[in-house]
Amino acid sequence: MNERIRRRKEELGMTTEALGKLSGVPVGTINKILSGETKSPRCDTVAALEKVLFPEESLGYRYDTGAAGKKGCVRESAAEYLSAGGAEKKQGQYTLADYYALPEDVRAELIDGELIYMEAPSFEHQFFLSELIFLFTAYIKEHHGKCLVLPAPLDVQLDCDDRTMMQPDIVISCEKERRTNRCIYGAPDLAVEITSPSTRKRDYAKKMQKYMDAGVREYWIVDLQKRLVITYFFEEDIIPHVHTFQESIPVSIYGGALAVDFAAIERRLQEI
Repeated sequence: MNERIRRRKEELGMTTEALGKLSGVPVGTINKILSGETKSPRCDTVAALEKVLFPEESLGYRYDTGAAGKKGCVRESAAEYLSAGGAEKKQGQYTLADYYALPEDVRAELIDGELIYMEAPSFEHQFFLSELIFLFTAYIKEHHGKCLVLPAPLDVQLDCDDRTMMQPDIVISCEKERRTNRCIYGAPDLAVEITSPSTRKRDYAKKMQKYMDAGVREYWIVDLQKRLVITYFFEEDIIPHVHTFQESIPVSIYGGALAVDFAAIERRLQEI
């Protein structure tokens, strides 16, 4: 049971703090369950956690035999999340109303009606984020460009509907009419995703497809685990270009006039 909860939490990319806020279970209790210190958590505690982690399971009852076949307890299966209006919903049914109803300190994305919770970024993630923002911004200012470089957390209403709201790690937005006080409405010109263990699969597959379909001009995946940068320039082709962290990588929306020296960024990371 503890392993099931731990694996599902990692799959969703949900922080312990977010899980605690949504389930009502104290963070200390969750940590003890995840670490294995608490081997047989209370049934009501497990039910509260599963209600958040497994919304797709229908409401009902099942008998939990416990560890090693020992007698457990009868408890409710996980119910769906409650929507902003209080109704039960399954993944795929959520809207912007549900997204905006989340606690302010809970970071999530809404993709095709699915709520996906996001872990706090690592030091390395934030280091590459800050370096890229600095380089992009410096180039645009030097050339008196009209584009803006904007980091997460920033809402991007990618499909201009009520079922998707994404938060790319970095966007370059060049069309002023797409910027509102609340979000970027529509596709930015460039989107950058810096991977973490919980986001790699989504960054490579679903997000790539979403960005391409929405009309994002260029998409970068900065893969920290493989030390690769995968770039797409959808205006010309859908074939990705794979670069190592030892290369200088051109930004296609600027015709290659701007290039990011990842080798220099990597050296700086090692120095500090």
